Amino acid sequence: MRKHLFIILFSVLAHLGFAQQKSISITIDDVPSTTKYRKDHFRPLLLNVLDSLKVPFTIFINEDKIYKTEFIVKNKDLLEQWIKNSEAIIGNHTYSHFRYSEVGFKSFVKDIEKGDSLTELYAAKYNKDLKYFRFPFNDLGKDSTQHIQIIEYLKSKDYSIAPFTVESSDWMFDTVYQYYLNNGDTEKAKAIGEQYVDKTIELLNFYERMATSIYKRPIKHIYLCHDNAINTDYLVEIISRLKQADYRIVSFEESLTDPIYTQKDTYYKKWGISWLYRYMDTQEERIKWMKLEPSLSEIEKVYNKIQNIKN
Repeated sequence: MRKHLFIILFSVLAHLGFAQQKSISITIDDVPSTTKYRKDHFRPLLLNVLDSLKVPFTIFINEDKIYKTEFIVKNKDLLEQWIKNSEAIIGNHTYSHFRYSEVGFKSFVKDIEKGDSLTELYAAKYNKDLKYFRFPFNDLGKDSTQHIQIIEYLKSKDYSIAPFTVESSDWMFDTVYQYYLNNGDTEKAKAIGEQYVDKTIELLNFYERMATSIYKRPIKHIYLCHDNAINTDYLVEIISRLKQADYRIVSFEESLTDPIYTQKDTYYKKWGISWLYRYMDTQEERIKWMKLEPSLSEIEKVYNKIQNIKN
C-alpha cells in the first residue's frame, strides 16, 4: 500500500512538471588510479578529460591506492588534485575495497575509518564535506542483520549511502580494453571501446524504461563507473551521446533530490544491483525486470577468456 501511494504521488508530481527533463549524474569509483597515473607519466588524464567536459562529478576514494606504487608523494598530489577540483564532490569508498559480506562488520568499520584520513585532510583544506559513502562492489551485506548493522553505523558517522541506478560493468570492458592495448591490437581495443559506449547507452535506455514504467516519469539517474583507461578514452563519447539524447549532466546532489532515493532498500543480499531493483517490493518483481535487462554475455566471454590466459 505504501509503495502504491508513493507511485501515485510521483504521478501527481509528474503532472506538475517535476523532473520532466531527463538527467544523470556521473560518479566514479576507485579513485585515484595510481598505477595508470604512473603509466601516463604522472598526468591525471581522466581528471583532465572531466575538466574539458565541464561537467560535475563525484568520486569515491580508496586511499590504499596511494601506496600501490613507490611514488607516494606524487600519488598524494594526485588525490589532492581530484579533491580540490571545483566540480568534484567527494566520498569514502573504504581504504582497501573489501567486500563487506566477506570481512564482516568489525573489520569493515575499521576499513571505513582508515579510508578517510587523507581525504578529510584535503577536504578541510578546500572547504569540502565528506558525507557520502559507497560500498565496494555495492555489497551492503549478506543478510538483513549485516545491512542493519552497517546502516546504523554509517548514520552515526553522518555518512549517506551513495546509490546508483545505471552501471555497465566498465571494469570488465576495461580489462579487455587494456589487454588489447598492451598487446598492440589497437583495432580490437577500439572495437571494445565502442562496444562499451553502445552498451552503456543501451543499459541506460533500459533503466529509463523501467523507471518510467514504475514511476510514470523520468527520474534523476546516477551512473556508476570507475577511474580507468576505458573511461579516460571513451567517457567523452558517452557524455556526448547522453547530451544528444537530451540528458542534462547534473551533480550527484541534484540527482539525490529526486524523491525515489528516499525509499526503503528492501534487498538484503550481497549483490551490487541497481537501486531501482533495491526499491522493488518483491524478488519476483526484480527477477521479472532482470530477465529483460540487456545482456553482457558477449563481453563476459572475452573477459573470462583473458582471465584464463592470465592465470
